[in-house]
Amino acid sequence: MLIAMTSIVVLALIVFFLFMEGLPIFQEYPVAKFFFGLEWYPTSDPADFGIFTLLVGSIAVTVVSSVIAIPLGVMTAIYLAEIASYRVRNIVKPTVEMLAALPSVVIGFFGMVVFAPFLQETFNVATGLNLLNAGVMLAFMSVPTICSISEDAIFSVPKELKEASLALGATHCETIFKVILPASLSGISTAVILGMSRAIGETMVVLMVAGGAGLIPLSIFDPVRPMPASIAAEMAEAPFRGEHYHALFATGIVLFVFTLLFNMIADYLAEKHKQVGASTL
Repeated sequence: MLIAMTSIVVLALIVFFLFMEGLPIFQEYPVAKFFFGLEWYPTSDPADFGIFTLLVGSIAVTVVSSVIAIPLGVMTAIYLAEIASYRVRNIVKPTVEMLAALPSVVIGFFGMVVFAPFLQETFNVATGLNLLNAGVMLAFMSVPTICSISEDAIFSVPKELKEASLALGATHCETIFKVILPASLSGISTAVILGMSRAIGETMVVLMVAGGAGLIPLSIFDPVRPMPASIAAEMAEAPFRGEHYHALFATGIVLFVFTLLFNMIADYLAEKHKQVGASTL
């Protein structure tokens, strides 16, 4: 009981500290201007702490990475669980899961050194450090999570559902997409949401490859500056418990709320589509 409660207590202390250091900014800076301001200039006089462009950048990076990672992760899980032979599965699955073992700084370095010049030369853009680069790198970080949890969900579908579908004359492909996927929707939804929450909270990759420009992106080739990148880049330079310091912690609160919402949605979907025996609630 004591060991189990330790993680809860630690999380509660982190959240308490986050709100304690972040909320004071709203005593000195208007809430509406903080959330909807388009300018982030902490060193100007007076300072501007509008996080709207940072917020849009985080959402844009998450959407781009999700568009790439969700089909890739789910279809890989379907292939490994239902199509691949035992020998192929034992080769492909560890390879996919090895992506999760790669440090984020290594993936960011690959995006800077290899993928950024490729984008710049192929699409003739001003810089390869942009929204697309960050989205692709985050997608490769999200795929192992989505693939692994989705595969477990597909494997957990009762065998009698699959056998009944095949006995009624459905093909293997029809059984996968009309029986197995709907029955495993709970786990797949959880996998997708957790993959997205990892993408929106990732720091090092977006700091290295997103471009660092606090602008609203008009195309996938525009540089962006997500919220985690701003926190990581500026926290060391912010005066202790000054306006800039509190603004960065307030940005962390927004990031925490986003991640919390993703996890609550995942929990809701998992409960709503929970599989019990051979019937779906």
